[in-house]
Amino acid sequence: MLRGAKVGLRARHEEDVPILVAELYNDVVNAARSEGRPWRPLAPDAKDARPVDDGTAQDRVPFSVVESEGGTLVGTAALWGIDTHNRTAHIGLGLLPAARGKGYGTDVVAVLCHYGFLVRGLNRLQIETLSDNAAMLGAAERNGFVREGVLRSSAWVMGEFLDEVVLGLLAQDWKPDATGQESPGHGAGGVEPARR
Repeated sequence: MLRGAKVGLRARHEEDVPILVAELYNDVVNAARSEGRPWRPLAPDAKDARPVDDGTAQDRVPFSVVESEGGTLVGTAALWGIDTHNRTAHIGLGLLPAARGKGYGTDVVAVLCHYGFLVRGLNRLQIETLSDNAAMLGAAERNGFVREGVLRSSAWVMGEFLDEVVLGLLAQDWKPDATGQESPGHGAGGVEPARR
């Protein structure tokens, strides 16, 4: 397990799937804001790769996010679009509604940076999120991500086009203690899902 100050990232367990389906994927607004494809309901036993992802895909590493104390499931996270030639990847995460606003999102981003840069040897991590997602923007920026651009009206969300912000962080600019704490994975702020 990868550990931060408030959360740990571990492999997806079978018992995680019904919770993620019910609280993230079957929530129309949440799914519409976090997915780049049309919403559709998922049954608890769905074979859809989003909640059931077994980690065998070479370009994606899925995690379940759990509280450091007690191990309660609080969300999902992933490095996706991993390009081993160019040494780049994207960060995606989603927190269960009850887990938002507790600083877990900043911690998840910090732990994913640690994994991407130190464990995987990547050079660049990228986040794309809706321009009105202040929680995700804050979590990214507290971890050293820089706003690199805006994709105007690039996301169709619940009947309207919204802008997306692209943020990037290079290994050379990454500071494990970017959030001002003693070690990687500290910080504050709740996070809505980054678009995957």
